[in-house]
Amino acid sequence: MTFLGPGSDPNRITPIQQMIASCSGAILTSLFVTPLDVVKIRLQAQKHPFPKGTERTSVLYLSRVRPPSGQMCSRKCFVYCNGLMDHICVCENGNSKAWYKAPGHFTGTLDAFMKIIRREGLRSLWSGLPPTLVMAVPATVIYFTCYDQLCAALRANVGGLSEQAPLLAGAIARLGSATVISPLELIRTKMQAQKQSYGQLSECVRSAVHNEGWLSLWRGLGPTLLRDVPFSALYWYNYEWGKRWLSTRCNWGESSFLVTFTVGALSGSVAAVLTLPFDVVKTRRQVELGELQIMNLPAKVSPTTYHVMKRIVTENGVKGLFAGFLPRLIKVAPACAIMISTYEYGKAFFRQHNRERAAALLRAGP
Repeated sequence: MTFLGPGSDPNRITPIQQMIASCSGAILTSLFVTPLDVVKIRLQAQKHPFPKGTERTSVLYLSRVRPPSGQMCSRKCFVYCNGLMDHICVCENGNSKAWYKAPGHFTGTLDAFMKIIRREGLRSLWSGLPPTLVMAVPATVIYFTCYDQLCAALRANVGGLSEQAPLLAGAIARLGSATVISPLELIRTKMQAQKQSYGQLSECVRSAVHNEGWLSLWRGLGPTLLRDVPFSALYWYNYEWGKRWLSTRCNWGESSFLVTFTVGALSGSVAAVLTLPFDVVKTRRQVELGELQIMNLPAKVSPTTYHVMKRIVTENGVKGLFAGFLPRLIKVAPACAIMISTYEYGKAFFRQHNRERAAALLRAGP
């Protein structure tokens, strides 16, 4: 495959190569982090059991939406997250998903790992992988490729903003990728709730647009952006700064695995902690919207982020805004570390490939 054209800089990589590197990182991250979320959900199901025949959920907040009959609906939605992104998934009576099986008795995370493997087989730890790959891979490819292209363009054209380039590029890249993916996630949730196949995708889109208008495809985007855009800006700024600092202090290469893995984990942790209140708000509003969709009820006008935060503080105190601190940190830190180190390794591989190819072309002559 030819990646470089005539006159191309062999030390730079093309957008196609960036896409391949980010795709590999997304797949590896999903493979490594998905078992953590499966185990977390089982432990939560054990901690908060529901009577047989009623709903279970693994989210921090569950909205109690009632259908017109006044009876509690047996179909619920929950947020499944692997550190790269989260998804609304539909559950019927607590047993439609493999990670929703009766958990038995677990004494801790390690015990849960061992018992799940022994009773259900190793494959059960990756039971939530398909929905992750369907959405996380394209979202990650768009996000990382846009970030690199924007960061390079800002540094080249706006010299005075070279230090702030990661901050701006990270925010803009996340804004763009979230805007593109949001309608797909909304449609996927609706299709799952209505048990439609992907062959009925066009009909699902037409129905949503006809009933609620084009803007309905981006419903729920606001809380997502409020969490993800600051997270991305903080993450990339800290990552680029930390990478330079650590490589200089320890005399390591900026693209070395140890540097990218360590700084990726630390940058992700800092960003996750600082944006946690927005994550709590986003989860709550995402679940409310998802349950309205699965019961085919018209979406109500969501309260503002400020009102949701005020309600959380009233109900649970300020600590309610930091609910799920440890589980989020445990997932985000390794996910960021694996994703960025794999991505940087892929980029280093393609740079070497491009240099070797350029050298071979020079040796061959005109």
